[in-house]
Amino acid sequence: MAKTKAKDINDLTADELQLRLRDLKQEGLNLRLQKATGQLENPARIRQVRREAAQIMTVISSKSLV
Repeated sequence: MAKTKAKDINDLTADELQLRLRDLKQEGLNLRLQKATGQLENPARIRQVRREAAQIMTVISSKSLV
């Protein structure tokens, strides 16, 4: 899965942001389980998922303040 650009994240609606965040949290869980069982192929993906989730949470909070 490719990295999402900040501009693309800002263009999403609140519902789409919530859906994307839920998907990222699920992917993060799956990656952590793979790491624990020794099946993780791309350890850098964990960091990418965490950062993208943080970006989305930032956009969600900034949109709620407006």
